[in-house]
Amino acid sequence: MRNRLAKALSNQKADYLEIRLEDYESTHIRFQGKDMEKISSSQEMGGNVRALVKGGWGFITFNRWEDLENKVKQAIEIAALIGNQKSCLAETEPVVEYLQADCGRDFRKIGLKDKSAMMKNYSNIMVSYSSKIQSSIADYTDQYTTVHFANSEGTYIRHERPYLSVHFTAIARDGDDVQMAHESTGSIKGYDSAEQLSSMAQKAARRAVNLLKAKPVQGGEYTVILDPVLAGVFIHEAFGHLSEADFLYEDSRMKSLMQLGKKVSSPELSVVDDGSLPGLLGSSRYDDEGILTRKNYLIKKGILTGRLHSRETAARMGETATGNARALNYHFKPIVRMTNTYIEQGMTSYRDLFNEIKKGIYARHFYGGNTTFEMFTFSAGEGYMIENGRLVEPVRDVTLSGNLFDTLYHIDGIGNDLKIIESGGGCGKNGQSPLPVTFGSPHIRIQNVVVGGSR
Repeated sequence: MRNRLAKALSNQKADYLEIRLEDYESTHIRFQGKDMEKISSSQEMGGNVRALVKGGWGFITFNRWEDLENKVKQAIEIAALIGNQKSCLAETEPVVEYLQADCGRDFRKIGLKDKSAMMKNYSNIMVSYSSKIQSSIADYTDQYTTVHFANSEGTYIRHERPYLSVHFTAIARDGDDVQMAHESTGSIKGYDSAEQLSSMAQKAARRAVNLLKAKPVQGGEYTVILDPVLAGVFIHEAFGHLSEADFLYEDSRMKSLMQLGKKVSSPELSVVDDGSLPGLLGSSRYDDEGILTRKNYLIKKGILTGRLHSRETAARMGETATGNARALNYHFKPIVRMTNTYIEQGMTSYRDLFNEIKKGIYARHFYGGNTTFEMFTFSAGEGYMIENGRLVEPVRDVTLSGNLFDTLYHIDGIGNDLKIIESGGGCGKNGQSPLPVTFGSPHIRIQNVVVGGSR
């Protein structure tokens, strides 16, 4: 395959060329309540070509691997019609590597009957938990992809990528009061990761039923402690996306707000994106431009120190490519995306974070939210009032909102209990969703958070 791709890329008139070919097979099973709603198994082959000519990109996708030379020419023609400036790409050394997946028990060797029986059991666990469970959803997806990537600079990478996700949703009802709880997990470690999730299914049901008992929170300004899930989502959504350079270099106002060297928090806070961590959903030795992934500090000891790049954004901003150009699949071109994004561990114990809080809120899990530039709103999956350093009654409808930069300064406690979350939900951007990522954090304490709203 390497020789075939090299031949298709040779003797072409373009500043840069790349070909990506994919071959994948997948399974999807979905139960609603005790009934199977969907079961499918599919295989697909396809690919794309990206061409760069005078700063303009040509991009085509296809479902057949034949006549690659002609497909390259088509991409070049499109790029030539668009390009009218100098092409800019950060320099890199060509690599040749064959990357095999080490994923334990291969889910491709497990029959649909066994997979569906497992998911039916999980669905039954949720439905049977309580008479107040009105409905449930148990959703399973696996996909095994083999990617061939080659470019006109001599890089060739063959990469196997397994992916598995399981989602649970439990819906509880008491009269007109309806509450919902979600749990999910994702993995690149094979089928074993899907087989021991009975407690997770039960947890989704338990949380939904418990929310029926919780009182709506009284709006106001509070000291808030976020668990690793909600803190990880916060740093991913509210801060991580602002660090993606394709967004920054096109917006002069945000570029000035995200100026490197700027102090944005107390020295205790450090934020990392690291695609090189082994065995995580967002991990890969190379990104989808063939750039080696690495540990990138976005905030280091309170100072804004880095951002995430593709080869093009790095060149245009005079910085170094960071290994963050990623594509969901061959239907899409690579764009700047996060990988494994987390707040580094602090020095404070979990228990000490609660000390001296006379009245506050412990916010856990993630229900939903949105961001608009530096402004954010997030809803917690569940919450508890804190009084005099102790957890008291459960509350719901806990919605946190504010300005990112004010909030970063108000983080005054970071726990020593870092947890990396492998959620099955993934990340969305520019129509590419769900891209596998992980996020994480220790427990963190934030002063002066506006809490209120309902869902």
